[in-house]
Amino acid sequence: MASIKDVAHHAGVSVATVSRVLNDHPSVRADTRDRVLSAVAELGYRPNAVARSLRTDQTRTLGLVISDVLNPFFTELARSVEDEARALGYSVIIGNADERPDLQDHHVRSLMDRRIDGLLVSPTDGGSPLMLDAARSGTPMVFVDRWIGGVDVPVVRTDGRGAVRDLVAHLHALGHRRLAIISGPAATTTGRERVQAFRSALAEFGMALPADHMGQGDFQADSGRRVTARFLDLPEPPDVIFATDNLMVLGAMDEIRARGLRVPDDVALAAFDDVPWFVHTDPPITAIAQPTGELGRAAVRALIDLVEGRTAESVILSARLVTRRSCGEPEGSKP
Repeated sequence: MASIKDVAHHAGVSVATVSRVLNDHPSVRADTRDRVLSAVAELGYRPNAVARSLRTDQTRTLGLVISDVLNPFFTELARSVEDEARALGYSVIIGNADERPDLQDHHVRSLMDRRIDGLLVSPTDGGSPLMLDAARSGTPMVFVDRWIGGVDVPVVRTDGRGAVRDLVAHLHALGHRRLAIISGPAATTTGRERVQAFRSALAEFGMALPADHMGQGDFQADSGRRVTARFLDLPEPPDVIFATDNLMVLGAMDEIRARGLRVPDDVALAAFDDVPWFVHTDPPITAIAQPTGELGRAAVRALIDLVEGRTAESVILSARLVTRRSCGEPEGSKP
């Protein structure tokens, strides 16, 4: 394996010059920089990231703690974070909290011990003491998708209120009046925001949200199935069940089918967080889509701004409604 001395000899420069080129020092002439980079490429030289970090106090490594790696939303988010970070010269270490605050804290502690340059987090709850300490310690940090109120760090998220309102308007136009919701955990900002948006939209269209048409899940499929079973056991079940994430809607569909019922003939379904394979279910699921790839890219750019000493602002993107056929839409209707 080539060493930095080999690169210096090949390019006809000093080891110090090679180091300055690799660290983007502005004092190096363009022709010298080109010669060194050509030598690096020809010899296949790879700088030792650990040794470099001891000299520069940077590892060019970011941490990402996501709530559930099995959730397709977070899988796509992690992919976009890795792609953007790599394009900007950074590596990413990922921790999966599995919607558990204790695992979230474990990953945050481990990543901080590894001397990462900055941390992206989608919090699983309202904020453990460790999470709050990390956010307030001066460590570059950005919240993505979810956030913790009162903590002064940039947040990159989607505002889904307009899309939820569009969904309720769509359901109302189709003749549905008894709407139920499977919410996420009340400790999460997304869990609370989606319920509030749904309730407000129902009121706008003159519809109520009775207590027995609300059920709290945990963003996992089993909870979607459990809440759906309770809804279907009501003397007057809802016309529509709106699950506030993609895994809970699959649990809801499992329970509906297990009872020999059909979507949308017996009960309609809609979801927050669209995924590509919703078009392949029978029927295809009407869903609210987030710009997940752009969320990840924007979060990385904001974090790197902080790491490199620039200011970073919060970013709010918009969700959109994608109509298919799980709510009784006419055959052949376009999204």
